[in-house]
Amino acid sequence: MATETGEAAVREDGSPAGEGITFYGTGWCPDSRRSRALLDRLAIPYRVVDLDANAAATVWAAGQNGGSRRIPTIALGPAGPVLIEPTDEALEAALREQGLV
Repeated sequence: MATETGEAAVREDGSPAGEGITFYGTGWCPDSRRSRALLDRLAIPYRVVDLDANAAATVWAAGQNGGSRRIPTIALGPAGPVLIEPTDEALEAALREQGLV
């Protein structure tokens, strides 16, 4: 259940703005759709950033991935881990570890 999209979800440098989950991905990516479906199924709120539409966010996300664009990139809060192309199992485990489920 996405709560915000676009510019409001990130700072000027593309990093996550505010608390909660920031989801960096695209609408066409099967892994992005799968991970978003899991978050929706678990009724976990998150902000969506479309990397095809936000150059600064694309640079930030690539910086989390050793310089390559790998999606989805999911930031679990400002102090939480950043997950790169997680499986459903890995995403759910990280959510539980962070107390989000």
